[in-house]
Amino acid sequence: MEEPRYVGIDVAKARLDVAIGPTGETWGVGNAEVGIKELTSRLKVLHPALIVLEATGGLEVPVAADLAQAELPVAIVNPRQVRDFAKAMGRLAKTDVIDARTLALFAERIRPTPHPLPEAQTQSLGALITRRRQLVGMLTAEKNRLGMALLRVRPRIEAHITYLSCELADIDDELGKTLRESPIWREKEDLLKGVPGIGPVVSLTFLAELPELGSLNRKQVAALVGVAPLNRDSGTFKGRRIVWGGRGTVRTALYMATLVATRHNPVIRAFYARLCRAGKPKKVALTACMRKLLTILNAMLKHHKPWTLNLPQIIGPCS
Repeated sequence: MEEPRYVGIDVAKARLDVAIGPTGETWGVGNAEVGIKELTSRLKVLHPALIVLEATGGLEVPVAADLAQAELPVAIVNPRQVRDFAKAMGRLAKTDVIDARTLALFAERIRPTPHPLPEAQTQSLGALITRRRQLVGMLTAEKNRLGMALLRVRPRIEAHITYLSCELADIDDELGKTLRESPIWREKEDLLKGVPGIGPVVSLTFLAELPELGSLNRKQVAALVGVAPLNRDSGTFKGRRIVWGGRGTVRTALYMATLVATRHNPVIRAFYARLCRAGKPKKVALTACMRKLLTILNAMLKHHKPWTLNLPQIIGPCS
């Protein structure tokens, strides 16, 4: 029986370096449409057990999408995991070929679970959400500068603020149009926005950057977002449980929504008050509320149930 092959691909702006494990074969192609098609064709012949790429700020998306479309098993992993793995293996040198070989070994030893990439519409929505976030950041920075600006440069800053505001309005219009064109997204957005504390920006962020919401159980979705408590125990030492990792932009949106929910959502407000009365630090109580709100949203989308005050009792924990 032929030994399974594990593939690591180091993604750079101009080049894709490929390593095949356990044979050690390496080769490269250009990171353009022609090179990606050649890469996919060669890998289809090999029938790899798993292909691993690092998340590289979006550079990995075209090649990962082409491989996934060819029904090849692809996993996009956190670069920090791969760096820690390389250090543990004593691999301190770094070149593109070495990185590709490390990824191939990571695929063979760790075997991360391949996840399907978001469909084209979801990727497009995610790009709009990302651009909106960038515009809001630039607007905030320019408004802060305006308060301290000298008279000579104030008109230039004001003109830029006007331009950014128009761009933001255009993005919001396009986001609304995109949602209206999809009945599924429209239904999900209506369900999410029906929950006290969830506004349009938060619901859009969940739709674009957490498409798995409603398809996972409560523990899986909490771990994906980064609000699942992680143990820190060793021997007789019992450390404090912490949360980390996950999708930062989604967690930030969930945090803001939970802050509002602790004031205006009766279920979350009561839960937060009960934890505080029990002596929990406010930060711990708020994190628990984030996890509870996320669990409720996940269950709502899974069961297609609109928000009601007794919804948590009706649906129970989303397993």
